[in-house]
Amino acid sequence: MTALEAHVYPGGCAGTFFHKGYRFDAGATIAGGFQPGGPHDRLARMLDIDWPVRPQEPSWVVHLPRRSVVFGQDREDLLQAFPHSAAFWTRQRELAAFGWKLGAGGLPWPPADGHEWTRLARTLWRHAPGGLRHAPFAFRSVADWMARDLPHEDREFRRLLDAQLLISAQSTSEEVNALWGATALDLPRQGTMQMEGGMGALAQSLSCRLQQLGGRLVLRQQVTRILVQEGLATGVVVRSGRRRRSGQRLPADFIVANVTPWNLARLLGDSAPGRLKREARTRKAGWGAFVLHLGLDQRNLPEGAADHHQVVTSLDGPLGEGNSLFISISPPWDGSRAPEGCRALTVSTHTRATDWQSLFQTDPAACEARKAEYVGRMLRHMERALPCFREGIRLQLAGTPLTWQYYTGRHMGLVGGFPVTSLLNARGPRSGLRNLRLVGDSVFPGQSTAGVVAGAMRVTRDVLRQLAL
Repeated sequence: MTALEAHVYPGGCAGTFFHKGYRFDAGATIAGGFQPGGPHDRLARMLDIDWPVRPQEPSWVVHLPRRSVVFGQDREDLLQAFPHSAAFWTRQRELAAFGWKLGAGGLPWPPADGHEWTRLARTLWRHAPGGLRHAPFAFRSVADWMARDLPHEDREFRRLLDAQLLISAQSTSEEVNALWGATALDLPRQGTMQMEGGMGALAQSLSCRLQQLGGRLVLRQQVTRILVQEGLATGVVVRSGRRRRSGQRLPADFIVANVTPWNLARLLGDSAPGRLKREARTRKAGWGAFVLHLGLDQRNLPEGAADHHQVVTSLDGPLGEGNSLFISISPPWDGSRAPEGCRALTVSTHTRATDWQSLFQTDPAACEARKAEYVGRMLRHMERALPCFREGIRLQLAGTPLTWQYYTGRHMGLVGGFPVTSLLNARGPRSGLRNLRLVGDSVFPGQSTAGVVAGAMRVTRDVLRQLAL
């Protein structure tokens, strides 16, 4: 097995890059799914990996306009702030337990052939005795569930949930599927982890294990085309090395592509199956991210501050676009992340990638002005969680979806995968070619490293079965 990586380090949107003494997480900044039976735990046992992680508590603190709420492994602070939500959280725990059982090992959804239909039926049957009562929630939204379990409408509680769902399921309660939403909301209760050296340690651990098992990882290998002959993928064309020499052809028996559907259609060109071409034309673009990376003097951080914070600026209006932020600070025990006495901080907000693309193409100066406006807005709102931090800034980098597109090659700089609004609209890994599969956050369940790992387990089983035929 050979893994081709376009960048100088593995990890992509879950990688960690080095700049002027700091190690910043490129995108993903928090990880879950390490609990017994969770995706990362299952993968570690399968591959005999010891993840370089440490548990953190609390997972994060949410700063609403009128109060701050701690999210951790117990619900104590949440229930004190919103005592009427007890029934909601009880059902959330039950639904999430069912969701983890179904999906942590790679649920074959949507099933692509008779073998996956059989495996799906067996999985559902195995969990049927305790799970049948949860089945209706597979076809409801989180908002429907809230209307059932909350005694009255609470704008503040709903805004709290919407902010959590936006970062964990890429949409809000009106749209997110209830069963998947309950599992996404379970991340703090199951426990979150900090990676020694940053989030990229996940990919580094996998890369090392790949090579120990006889596989190869080749960096600076950008795939520019997938070759197809008689309906089968036969290899790839790459640009390689620092100078990006082009035209080298590498043969392949089976290809697994960690790209978006739009990127896959471009790599296949005229050989792309019709269904994939239609998807690339009609699928609605998802979210991008506006990100600030800051090098910070730790003396300007509040004593005992949590490592992760979410700031929600108001109870009305759209989330994202600088109105909701997620802040991650490198842990004080990890000296590899920043110069002595400093910390590496990443803050991001959801943003519409299409808007940045259009503005850059029509008025680059206006695009730069908008970038400066977002930087100022985000720094101002961050003071809600970290008063006086701005005096301690030693380094500042800002990135738009255009930056993501440049460094990751992802279509329009889209990140986070597709919102799980209806299980009937979930995207599977099939490409239309028998020996080509998608993997990554475009494949159900998508969002988060835990979701990507669960989806990859499903893809692995499928590929091994196809190779054995």
